[in-house]
Amino acid sequence: MNDQQTGGAIVVGVDGSQQAGVAVRWAAAEAQMSGVPVDLVYAVRPPIVTWPLAPTDELAAECERQNAEDTLNHARAAALAGDGAANPPDVRTEVIRDSALGALIEASETARMVVVGSRGTGGFPRLKLGSVSAGLIRHAHCPVTVVHSQMGVLPDVAAPVLVGVDGSPASEAATAFAFEEASRRGVELEALHVWHDRAGREPRGGSWSDIEQQAAEILAERLAGWQEQFPDVPVRRHIEFDEPSRRLVERSRSAQLVVVGSHGRGGFSGMLLGSVSSTVAQSVDVPVTVVRPH
Repeated sequence: MNDQQTGGAIVVGVDGSQQAGVAVRWAAAEAQMSGVPVDLVYAVRPPIVTWPLAPTDELAAECERQNAEDTLNHARAAALAGDGAANPPDVRTEVIRDSALGALIEASETARMVVVGSRGTGGFPRLKLGSVSAGLIRHAHCPVTVVHSQMGVLPDVAAPVLVGVDGSPASEAATAFAFEEASRRGVELEALHVWHDRAGREPRGGSWSDIEQQAAEILAERLAGWQEQFPDVPVRRHIEFDEPSRRLVERSRSAQLVVVGSHGRGGFSGMLLGSVSSTVAQSVDVPVTVVRPH
């Protein structure tokens, strides 16, 4: 397991939106379970300097700085007021002069995880992912959790963790991450392997039952080592035949967290994000973590 999963802070992008507020609460609970600090980051774009510097420019910069500090103080209070208030995580705040995406990508180089709300204060209401969260899951250097929520409510903490398994390096990293998360939460892990043929044809030289047996063997092989490492985690295996993203979204409705690799077997080696991980990150209603291969 790499250093990003065993050390480093959990970095949270803060902008004052409701989604960011829920992301702060989720990250604080995660940090408490992991025993790591939380870094709350508010990004302020560098000012466009005119000469001579007008008094209104100075006033605008001061107002922006004060708004950033007020928002971070509010977020810090929310992080410290969670269910684990008796033993809260160390919560730090920082205002960074950069774009939100640029600041979070840079922070991801040393972070354990970066957490963002699905949408911030800007953007279009109909989009489930904002430009920052969409860009971050493509370019971050560590696992990224996008926190979706319904009316600001997080999922049931007793619900299982769901992971998509396809045998790719990114999927292997996601499986490791999912086992660790399920163990930390004391919940069941649901492992989903989806066999997919776009043409929907009967497989040559065999039947659907043959494919199902082969898929079950692949899934069992991919999980065996991790089940030995995490014997406390009950595992439920699922074999499906359909679009992987569709099945993951369907099963996410009863999960508290969905974990996917950044790209699977069907992608190109240079791809930063595959179609399945992209669709799942945009479509689920619970937090989803996108994990890159080590």
